[in-house]
Amino acid sequence: MSLEKAKVTVAVPSFRQGRFLDQALSSILAQEVPVEVFVMDGGSDDETLAVLDRWKERLAGWRSHSDGGQAAAVNEGIARGCAPYVCWLNSDDWLLPQGLPLLLAALEREPEAVMAYGNTWDWIERTGRRRRSMVLPFSEWVMARANAISQPGTLMRRDAWEAVGGLDSSLHMAMDYDLWWRLYRYGGAPVRVPDMVAVNRVHSQTKTNTQRRLHYQEAMAVVRRHYGKVPLKWWLAQPYAVWWRGWRGASRG
Repeated sequence: MSLEKAKVTVAVPSFRQGRFLDQALSSILAQEVPVEVFVMDGGSDDETLAVLDRWKERLAGWRSHSDGGQAAAVNEGIARGCAPYVCWLNSDDWLLPQGLPLLLAALEREPEAVMAYGNTWDWIERTGRRRRSMVLPFSEWVMARANAISQPGTLMRRDAWEAVGGLDSSLHMAMDYDLWWRLYRYGGAPVRVPDMVAVNRVHSQTKTNTQRRLHYQEAMAVVRRHYGKVPLKWWLAQPYAVWWRGWRGASRG
């Protein structure tokens, strides 16, 4: 399909995830929606370039060099496109068949909604098993206590994305959580799709697993910024090792 008729711009940030990238791209380009796909690779030295070479005829664009991180890469990819709807898919995740059509249909039924989100699976690479991601009905009370929207299962209107300025590139862990808050403040609650639309791959090298303390620090700062306070749940939910390291660091400072 011609890029001029694309309905959805999909940015794919990637760095040293060539072993996953083929599945991510295949899942996007199999959607029954005209898409324009931009792969923003951070200069990988694995098999990423070979994967991109295989897909280059179907990509709207790609590059591979060092950049300002995941959020900056997503912003760059979406800015390169012109479709009226936008999303990003991390290179280790994938869309389920009909995922984008379901999200797109929800937004077209609800012209006032700036964002749609659906249910997703967490696929545990170590065991090969899956579990439902934590995706909940939207409310400010819920969002203040958990990021209840699973990023791979989201779709936004470009005008809303641009109005709020896309992702905050100073964030490295909770950039999606921050974006949901800003979109909510800008255009109201997102519309929820009850179907499974995507899969979030859980593996040992995800930032959530390797940088848990930073993940909680950023998420709690986002809640404080947008909600005015940090509910007790955040302090209780942190793994022992996270708050213990934080307390030890503070006591030695």
